[in-house]
Amino acid sequence: MNTPLPTAFVALMAAFPAWAEPLTVTDIAGRTVEVEVPAKRVILGEGRQLYVVAALDSDAPFQRVVGWRDDLKKNDPGTWALYKDKWPEADALPTFGGMKDGTFDVEQAVTLKPDVVMMNLEAKASTEESGAVEKLAAAGIPVVYIDFREKPMQNTEPSLRLMGQLFDRAQVADEMIEFRADVLSDAEDRLADVTDRPTVFMERAAGYSDDCCMSFGNENFGRMVELAGGTNMAKDIIPGTFGTVNPEQIIAANPDQIVVTGGEWEASSPGGAWVGMGPGSDPALAREKLAALMQRPAFTGVKAVEDGEVHAIWHQFYNSPYQFAAVQQLGKWLHPEAFADVDPDATMKAFHERFLPVAYEPGLFVSLSDQ
Repeated sequence: MNTPLPTAFVALMAAFPAWAEPLTVTDIAGRTVEVEVPAKRVILGEGRQLYVVAALDSDAPFQRVVGWRDDLKKNDPGTWALYKDKWPEADALPTFGGMKDGTFDVEQAVTLKPDVVMMNLEAKASTEESGAVEKLAAAGIPVVYIDFREKPMQNTEPSLRLMGQLFDRAQVADEMIEFRADVLSDAEDRLADVTDRPTVFMERAAGYSDDCCMSFGNENFGRMVELAGGTNMAKDIIPGTFGTVNPEQIIAANPDQIVVTGGEWEASSPGGAWVGMGPGSDPALAREKLAALMQRPAFTGVKAVEDGEVHAIWHQFYNSPYQFAAVQQLGKWLHPEAFADVDPDATMKAFHERFLPVAYEPGLFVSLSDQ
């Protein structure tokens, strides 16, 4: 007697071509990896990879996802709520911890029979030290590294291209790359004649802990500041992508502008002093908490605070392909005349309308000067 196939399985198989064939790709770590494409069963080593997956599979963003890290739910609840409202079944997907903190369960991953596991580049050392790559390979499961965090201005385009290959959605990936490149090119053109480059201190996840102050070297938000026509205060202090500067260094540098990154971190830092930023966040509350952070000793008498040039920006720009909007907003804060007709919220809205299956919700930018 034939047993009927489960409805979900039938729907999954109908969504993809019947064929799949091995393709050798080069991942962002420079490894050559053979993957059966199009990948039909995928584990997202980080939940925020959904920022891309949702564009590649806009009709059904979770159709290939058989498991994912739990960070989107914890660290970006505004975005998670938008997707959960449309695809409530995603809440039942198996979740994983992080590879870096040793809570990624390799045995659980193997039981889900993925065609590929996509890991962020920053997890490479811990993935290899734990032997996870070899254990997954022994089960016939390849690991592919992508990167929107360590060197996003260098690795975002190849990461998008790679994910487009794995999903057989190369055209969508190329269109995202073109959209992003156009916005960044426009910012570069606007700054072509600008010679004044204000000094900017970027504080990473301000208020998430009592420590002060994490910041960025010459990558990630540090690089975005430079692309927006500023001088990143910490670029000569922090040798890598992320690091810490002490309050005395901030006071001595006397930055012209201060920008903190913020997120809705109640799940991971309950009751914290962080600035709540993200889709649907409350701008009045965000400004209130931003002003309170400027009362810390590191900012005593600093020019940016005295002049009211203090801003907050969505932390998740640091780990997504959306940095183009962050560069626009930073440019608007640093050089308001050059970016007078630019609206980063409108840019993000246009990106959502063209690529993503959920509507854009403002809440990614706030400034004390808006009051």
